[in-house]
Formats: sequence, structure tokens, C-alpha cells
Amino acid sequence: MYTFLKQINEGVHDMCYIWAKEMKSVVQDEGVLLFFIVVPILYPILYSWVYNNEVVREVPVVVVDMSKSQLSRQFIRQYDASPDTKVAYKCNDMEEAKDLVEKQIAHGILYFPSDFETNVLRMEQSHVSVYCDMSLMLTYKAIYSTATAVSQSINSEMQIKLSGNYTNREDEITTKPLAVEEVQIFNATGGYGNFIIPPVLMLILQQTLLLGIGLSAGTARENNRYKDLVPISRHYNGLFRIVGGKSLCYFMIYSVMAAYVCLVVPRMFHFTSLANIWELIGVLVPYLLACIFFGMFVSCFVRYRENVILLVVFTSIPLLFLTGVSWPQSSIPGGWQGVSWIFPSTFGARAYVRMNMMDATLSDVRFEYQALWLHVVIYFFATCIVYRYQLLHTRHHALERLEEMKKKVATAKTKATES
Repeated sequence: MYTFLKQINEGVHDMCYIWAKEMKSVVQDEGVLLFFIVVPILYPILYSWVYNNEVVREVPVVVVDMSKSQLSRQFIRQYDASPDTKVAYKCNDMEEAKDLVEKQIAHGILYFPSDFETNVLRMEQSHVSVYCDMSLMLTYKAIYSTATAVSQSINSEMQIKLSGNYTNREDEITTKPLAVEEVQIFNATGGYGNFIIPPVLMLILQQTLLLGIGLSAGTARENNRYKDLVPISRHYNGLFRIVGGKSLCYFMIYSVMAAYVCLVVPRMFHFTSLANIWELIGVLVPYLLACIFFGMFVSCFVRYRENVILLVVFTSIPLLFLTGVSWPQSSIPGGWQGVSWIFPSTFGARAYVRMNMMDATLSDVRFEYQALWLHVVIYFFATCIVYRYQLLHTRHHALERLEEMKKKVATAKTKATES
């Protein structure tokens, strides 16, 4: 019993020693401090502020009216009255209009042919051409959907005039024989911010952890600081103390950061926040642990500080798509879905979006919850394996250098004796 208590005491002491050294290195390293503190605080505010308007309004559009008729003017008035678009310019030909779109002064063109009203009066089908700048999907949606809505409104007016009805009810049946009501279930605002910000917030936690841990490991490797941990890893149990002490340091810092990013930021910008706080914490705990051990595992392959920055920047956008939020999960090929399971952000983002926007409970995201805990176990032991290899490698090099020093001392003594 005494031996067991003594081992526990030694284990706690060693973990605290590692925790203190890692916390000291984090505080003293400006790069690590930047990615652990400054970036998680500022990036969510920046992204949320950029997308806070949710939808685009008053998208500038060029009108080319070759008809110059009463019906085309009515169409233009209704189009301009929409909150999403505005008729910013009127041109005499398409070449002039295309020039404005190429210069990004306007984002679309509305073209009325010369026979626009004539065809309607002849009881023939007429056309309105809509040209959109497809480089921005939100502006394309505003221009095209507004043109569709205005055309449907004018069509309804024509149907009523030609129907010969006597009551308003007959007019309603003529224009809408099948009434369709659109109800947005989850993204009630229909905004881009509510759609894209939640997975971005979870990805920020993972990527900044990777950056900070990678920088810290790169610095330690450049300065050969792992030699200080060799005495603690005398036994295999000491390896768990090293991993536990370092992960405890990261977990303490990111518990605060995760609470700020996932609980404070959405409420600051009035995004949808339906999750129960305690169930959300239940998901964040395995997510942070999985990200920490994943970051520690990846950091073992970081030779220099700058390498991890290139790696994280390259993978950020693909990881956002692989979450299945920005791009439908059902449309992701099976091979890429398998790749996405490697990263904790895939399951963390899905669970957070469903809990925060769809009012899902912990049981509703059981698969993601279990996958995160599986990541914790796998990456914990993977980290222990690569740490053990690194420590044995460092110890081997230390013994070789010690033998070289002994040989140099012996050679110096021999030369001194001969002289």
C-alpha cells in the first residue's frame, strides 16, 4: 500500500513538473502565445463580424432595356424595389454593360429584347435574360432569385387579367392552384453567418491547437529541450506522465478558449444558440482532448517551427469541406469521408452544428460523441508511442555524446601525461 501511494505521489509530482515546464515555455514563446491566446480571441470575432449581415443587400445590377416599353419599365421598378438588388446603371448595349461587370462595378445584367412587350401582347412567350457574376454565389443568388420572383409576380397579374374571374378567391386559385409555404426549420434567418460560422469556430480550435503545439515542439527540437525529460522517463509509466503533464497544460488553456469561442461568440453576434450548455460541454471535453493528442502526435513529425504553419494553412479549407456542413455530407465521396474521419474537427463540427442549431441532445449525436472519445484513446496511445521513440532516440544520442566527451578527456589526459 505504501509503495502504491509513493508511486502515485511520484506520478503527480512528475506531471506537475512537466505541466510547469510546458506552461513556462508557452508563456515565454511569443509564437505559441499568439496561436493559443490572440488568434482564438480575435479570429472568431473577425469571421463573425464579416458575416454578421447574414445576407447580401442592394447588389448593383446593370439594365439593358432594348424594349423601352411599359412592361419592361414595370419589371425594372419591381426589380429595383427588392431589398436584395438595385438598378445601379442603365446601358444602351450589352458591350457597355459587360464592361461594368468586368470592372466589378456591377455584379449582373438584366437584358430586355426589343420585342419583349410585343410578344406578350401577341399572346406569345417573351424572355428576360439574366447574366450573373458567378464568382460570388451570394450575389448570384440575390440577382437570379429576385428576377424569378418579379417574373412570377407579373405572370400572376397577366393570368388574373385574362382569366375573367369575379372574386379574389378565384384569382388566388388561378395564380396559385397549389399553395406552397416555405418554412426554414433550422437556419431560421436564412443567413450565411448562421450557416458557416459554427463549423469554422470548431475548426479554429483544432487548427490553433495544432499551430501552438507544433511551434512548441519545433522549438524544443531545435533547442534539444527533450533531453530535460529523459530522467523522468526512466520507466514506461513515466511516458504517461510526460504526455499527461503536457496535455494538462493545453487543456487548461483551451478550456477557457473553447468556452469563449463556442458559448460567448455566437451570443455576441446573435447567431442561433439552442444547445444545452452542459451537454455542449460534454461534447467539448472529448473534442479538446482529441485535438490535443492529435496535435501532440502530429507535432512529433515537425522538425522546424515553420513547417507546422504551412501544414495547417494548407489543410484548413479542405477540412472545412470535409465536415459535411459547407458541402453536403451525402455528396462527399466515400474515400474522402474515410479521410475526414482522421480529424477530430469532422465529428466535433457536426456535433456542435446539430446541437447548437438543430437543438439536438447528446444522445442525438451519440455517433459523433463516441467517435471523439475513440479519437482520444487512439491519439493518446499513438502519442505515447512516438514520444517513447523520441525519448529513446534522444537518450541514445546523449549517451553517444557522453562517450565522445569521455574519449576526448581520456585523449587529453594521455597527451598531457606524454608531454
